[in-house]
Amino acid sequence: MEASPRAVPVILLVLTDEQEARNLSWALSTHYECIIVSSGAAALDLAGAHPVDAIICDAKLEDMSGTQCLFDFRTRQPTAIRFLCGPGTDSSEFADALHVAAVYEYLRKPLFPELVSLSLKRALEYREISREHRQLTHDLSRQIKSKAAAADANPNQSPHQFDELFFCSQAMNKICNLAKHAATTDLPILIYGETGTGKELLARGIHYHSHRREQIFLAQNCGGVPAELLQSELFGHRRGAYTGALSDRLGLFSAADGGTVLLDEIEDMSAPLQANLLRFLQSGEVKPLGSDKTHYSDVRIIAVTNVPLDQLVEQGNFRQDLYYRLKGLEISIPPLRERPEDIRLLAEHFARQFSMSLGKSYAGIDHEALNILRQYPFPGNVRELENEIRRTVALAPSGQPITADRLSDTIINYRRKEPEQFISATEGGTLKEHTESLERSMVISALKRFHGNQSRAAEALGLSRVGLANKIKRYAIDIEIA
Repeated sequence: MEASPRAVPVILLVLTDEQEARNLSWALSTHYECIIVSSGAAALDLAGAHPVDAIICDAKLEDMSGTQCLFDFRTRQPTAIRFLCGPGTDSSEFADALHVAAVYEYLRKPLFPELVSLSLKRALEYREISREHRQLTHDLSRQIKSKAAAADANPNQSPHQFDELFFCSQAMNKICNLAKHAATTDLPILIYGETGTGKELLARGIHYHSHRREQIFLAQNCGGVPAELLQSELFGHRRGAYTGALSDRLGLFSAADGGTVLLDEIEDMSAPLQANLLRFLQSGEVKPLGSDKTHYSDVRIIAVTNVPLDQLVEQGNFRQDLYYRLKGLEISIPPLRERPEDIRLLAEHFARQFSMSLGKSYAGIDHEALNILRQYPFPGNVRELENEIRRTVALAPSGQPITADRLSDTIINYRRKEPEQFISATEGGTLKEHTESLERSMVISALKRFHGNQSRAAEALGLSRVGLANKIKRYAIDIEIA
């Protein structure tokens, strides 16, 4: 929960000495609204209902330690600035608070109102400057990249931009228009696309076009991470919850309260963790490992995958209820080979970007090299194109255009086999035979495109699933090979 902008910042004083609290509140009342409580429980109860800008807490409370209070408060209001106060005789006390609760400053007692007021002013100004810096940096980055893309674009095609995604194809324009509409909602989003198509960039674009744009965006890859560790990364843990848990951990869902969390390779999540994620999506409840307490977090989930989850559901490897909960909105990014008109725009953009980073003068990409790039299917999609351009820019002399001989052997030696086979087939045979050959090729191509997913292939071909199944049977197509 982010403290909403107010004319007067709200300060929560969690102090056991009532007189000390009143004196400090009276001294700060000129510039701040102060709320006084004397226990950790009261502070945490207030955290769920009243946003505050800063909290000043005694190191020792009657019901818990100040560090524990600030840690729990952080899970409820991550953006509130946290101060711990005490006699300052135990250096390990502050070190623990700094590590566990991310305390901004340790205030040594007795508390002098003038010094406390100065610390508050400095902390609040720093928080506002940091927020503005993040926003301005992001906006400036978008403007620079947008101008570069416009300069590199084919004059016959209008370039478009969605955050850091650049394109001129109708397919991507349709996808990004859908993403803009999705950004206006708080529904979970499921993004499907092959490796390297820009799924995370699309997710970031959705975040920065939503009302959560000023809040944090965090990403977590679920692939190859042990289930217990991933549970801790997402939900947090208490010290001693498992072997190696030497200190408390906040967890992404708590740290991103009010913002967005991207879950990459969601298909690799274990069954127990899928159940926990489903519960979080339904209720917003977060229960750290090793804790018997739950709290609530307002986080938008964007899941990305390069595997059709509906197939995993049919195979029993992914929860059906979680799948339907995640696909509040579903977006499928087309691979680069299906939008070759984007290749020139992206290649020019990357070439200009890498030339600048290497201190080289950029002279463009010649026509022959662009034609070769357009013919290549790019199984690694935009990421593969980016790496190819980075390599060619590094090899090309400064001030000279990128020529075909600078491209990698893999791309230069590639020849499209399907068109050659089709041309040779048309040298003989009846119209019916050619039509059936073309139809068979289109069915195989659609099945390859969607990794054997017959529902998606049928939709792309304009067929019913039964109609597609009949054609697979008629042409004796091996689905596994396709």
